[in-house]
Amino acid sequence: MDRERIIKEIAELSEKLNRYQYEYYVLSRPSVSDAEYDRLFDRLVALEKQYPDLAQPDSPTQKVGSDLSQTFPEFTHTIPVLSLDKAYTFSEIKEWIVKTEKNAKEALSFVVEEKIDGASIVLYYKDGLLVRAVTRGNGFVGNDITGNVKTIRAVPLKLHEPYTLTVRGEIFLPKKYFSEINAKLDGLYANPRNLASGTLRRVKSSEVSLVPLDIFIYEGFAGDFTSTHIEILETCEKLGFKLNNTLGIFSNAKDLSGIAKNHPTWSTGRIDDIKSFIEHETEKRKDLEYEIDGLVIKVNEIPSRDILGYTGHHPRWAIAFKFESPEGVTKVKKIEVQIGRTGRATPVARVEPVHISGSVITNVTLHNQEYIDMLELGEGDVIVVSKRGDVIPSCEYVVEHYAEHIWKFPVQCPSCSANLEKIGAHHFCTNDHCEAKILGRLFFFAGKGQMDIENLGPETIYFLYKKNLVKNLCDIYTFQPDALTGEQGFGEKKIQLIKQGIEKSKQQPYKIVLQSLGIPDLGPKASELLIDAGYTSMDKLLAMVDAGDPSPLVSIPGIGDKTAQTIINELSKPQIRNHIAGLRKAGLNFKAKKEEQPDVEQVCIGQAWCVTGSFERFKPRELSMEEVKKRGGNVTSSVSSKTTHLLAGPGAGSKLQKAQELGIKIVNEAEFIEMLKLE
Repeated sequence: MDRERIIKEIAELSEKLNRYQYEYYVLSRPSVSDAEYDRLFDRLVALEKQYPDLAQPDSPTQKVGSDLSQTFPEFTHTIPVLSLDKAYTFSEIKEWIVKTEKNAKEALSFVVEEKIDGASIVLYYKDGLLVRAVTRGNGFVGNDITGNVKTIRAVPLKLHEPYTLTVRGEIFLPKKYFSEINAKLDGLYANPRNLASGTLRRVKSSEVSLVPLDIFIYEGFAGDFTSTHIEILETCEKLGFKLNNTLGIFSNAKDLSGIAKNHPTWSTGRIDDIKSFIEHETEKRKDLEYEIDGLVIKVNEIPSRDILGYTGHHPRWAIAFKFESPEGVTKVKKIEVQIGRTGRATPVARVEPVHISGSVITNVTLHNQEYIDMLELGEGDVIVVSKRGDVIPSCEYVVEHYAEHIWKFPVQCPSCSANLEKIGAHHFCTNDHCEAKILGRLFFFAGKGQMDIENLGPETIYFLYKKNLVKNLCDIYTFQPDALTGEQGFGEKKIQLIKQGIEKSKQQPYKIVLQSLGIPDLGPKASELLIDAGYTSMDKLLAMVDAGDPSPLVSIPGIGDKTAQTIINELSKPQIRNHIAGLRKAGLNFKAKKEEQPDVEQVCIGQAWCVTGSFERFKPRELSMEEVKKRGGNVTSSVSSKTTHLLAGPGAGSKLQKAQELGIKIVNEAEFIEMLKLE
């Protein structure tokens, strides 16, 4: 490479990385994947090592990403809050361990923890009281967001003892809440991490309190913390901090038997066992309640950490093992607009087939116009596609721009030609008679997770729609399947199966019927909240709607102003009322049956159950708690002194330890099945 090209590449890399850091830390809306950012960062590090005289004074390698903003006051950290060096293979981890032990001049033990994909926070305590909560910022100065962090229930405002110390932690949003909350925000955030970070920067702490954020503490700093990282964690836990109990500690020279005895959820072993720990974590991460994007390997001995010290970017005594999101490169052939059941218009890129993680990807979601503008994307561009969360294909960034213009939303709906209206970050077709919206509602109603009508999939529904046999939800129960006799693909057996599927769906409980109506914001969680609050029938719900007062709904924890008003507006529409009347006439359940199984013995009356871990029979595990409810028991999402039983399976986390401390009865899956007399 000639010198001019090197100078140019270093300048371009620096400009890109500075911009990406701003998008990631300040805007909470990254435009490139972590893997691509790391690739560019590592390339810049390599060039600066090879040509140190060409390194720029403001190089991104000389600082950590900054999440500083002008909204909150700044605070200078009293501890270094830096990034971590990275590795992608076990061989790299092992090389790092060998080098680290050599530099420390002793055999060490190493702690391996999950790297939570959330928002980093530093908590400062004086005499046991929380006095300040500060973002990571640039590693030296952060923003004081104490008022917002105090709303997080897992953050202790007063410690069990009057300690003066500083702790680091990661604030995150559990996966189970992300989709429902993000939907209320018009899909503004791409993942739970961004939503958690964005929430913490809201001006009003009252708004932060409505989001169920959580936290794990993973580092502590105090004058008497001079022995090991494990002892620091144990002290933090005794003081009232919440830890992530998935942890491994490994050494070829240290005796770990005592640690293993005191902490049954922790893993121990020799250095080579770190490989199997990494493999296990990689496999199970998709089933975790929270997002992780890697693992962190740390030196356990604090005196050795002091010897190893820091670079300007990272501590020398810790390294991150990063999970790479499966990616592929492809070309955008065309961008089309899909209209959903609510009328929301979503741009979708039709791409040249690309293989990612055993799947062939041909369609990629582009979210909304703002996302496309951010990517500066047009038809013909070459893009990197990833399976976010290893599932949803998404465009991460553009590799090569070939399009002359950035793609823009059409003025009219591609289905009915009505004008598209921009509401918030998204475009909508507001024509209630739009064919795409009608089909979307039909597909949704009959689909899995809703009424789950067997043998009535999208292709069959589309055929029935085009034949004018099914034009609305009620038609599903009134059309005559025998009318399909003689149609290609509809033999006697297929017609009989359609009849059986429709008839079977009439047995679905009220909760499922309610959420299947397709009313915006009225999903599974909201339906459950309504029923638990006493709206156990459609008649009760409609009576409240007709009163026109949203306050009874707003008073229900978990239902906000926007959701309450949406429910009232939608259930006031004549079209929806007609659907409800027709479905009621068809025999669907519009009343919750608390005694769904009257022959089931009420063995859980007076009990309060919680669940943690994974199970063979109950997938998802929430199904186990449905069995408790059927038998008269109550269910809680967290362990407290009021909890009477904890159902614990493999991978149980902090709930198990807390239950043990409180003396709560712990039940395994086999005991649970026997106690509840399940067949």
